[in-house]
Amino acid sequence: MKVWQIQDEFGLDHLLQAERPDPRPGPGQVLVQVHASSLNFRDLMMIEGLYNPRQKLPLVPNSDGAGEVVEVGKGVTRFKVGDRVAGIFAQKWLAGAPEYHNIRGSTLGGPLDGMLAEYRVLDEDGLVHIPAHLDYQEAASLPCAAVTAWNALFVQGNVKAGDTVLLLGTGGVSLFGLQFAQMAGARAIITSSSDEKLERARKLGAWETINYKTTPEWDRRVLELTGMGADHVVEVGGAGPLARSINAVTLGGTVTVIGVLSGTASELDVRSLLMKSVRLQGLFVGNRRMFEDMNRAIAQHEMKPVIDRAFNFNQAPQAYKHMGSGQHFGKIAIQVRI
Repeated sequence: MKVWQIQDEFGLDHLLQAERPDPRPGPGQVLVQVHASSLNFRDLMMIEGLYNPRQKLPLVPNSDGAGEVVEVGKGVTRFKVGDRVAGIFAQKWLAGAPEYHNIRGSTLGGPLDGMLAEYRVLDEDGLVHIPAHLDYQEAASLPCAAVTAWNALFVQGNVKAGDTVLLLGTGGVSLFGLQFAQMAGARAIITSSSDEKLERARKLGAWETINYKTTPEWDRRVLELTGMGADHVVEVGGAGPLARSINAVTLGGTVTVIGVLSGTASELDVRSLLMKSVRLQGLFVGNRRMFEDMNRAIAQHEMKPVIDRAFNFNQAPQAYKHMGSGQHFGKIAIQVRI
């Protein structure tokens, strides 16, 4: 089978296509013919050696992928041949809180091989059925970005109808957050440096939009729009905009930190955090139960993920370059099976 792998050292120039033996499932395992994969910023960081410089190579990248079950091993009961499935991010985190035994060493795309391959063998516990109305590219966008947004809003944030959610940027997590907020009857504020992207976000249902390039004090604008601040902020920027996110949230609100797009270290004046009784929550994707709950909601509302662009399997390096450019709106997909 064909795979893409980070060969012997980090860097996009060392992401090479290779041949590996066709895998076969063992007891309790499922063989999936991968139809599509999708990209997360973590995948690009992994390739560049920024996420885990000690990651053993070669490594097949990409945490996210969806496909069709083509063979099952002895004792498998959750799936049958022909089922449409997606892998979960942390293969051993099935429910409950994250713990070392169900996170450490079990995540796809590093340290485990990821989904940018024609076939993938996974334990049956590490897969979920995908909503029937989604194609494989759309389903492949769900495992990290969508589950992260679901966890942030509904598991950690307890978002309810009438709440205001502030979403930074127009990448996968933020747009899933916009769509989920609408499903719950909440209103969403979206930020971007691109007026074109903000217009597209409005067409998707954003309540208000803010261009943070022309309005650098965007946190004050959030306070003006809401009168008291957002109930929940989904912070994808990391250390850079964190102080403004805390300022933009209401008394007793929640800021969920899920990304490091603008860096990992900064000085933070904790007075606002204390005086506003802000809940600052770090978040690492989510478990299988969250994925399954989310899929039921997506199916009921017939929600469609936003796919920016799809590349074919041989164009994988171009897909990562597109992500690095920051020009995408929503998820970037790779069509593995033509």
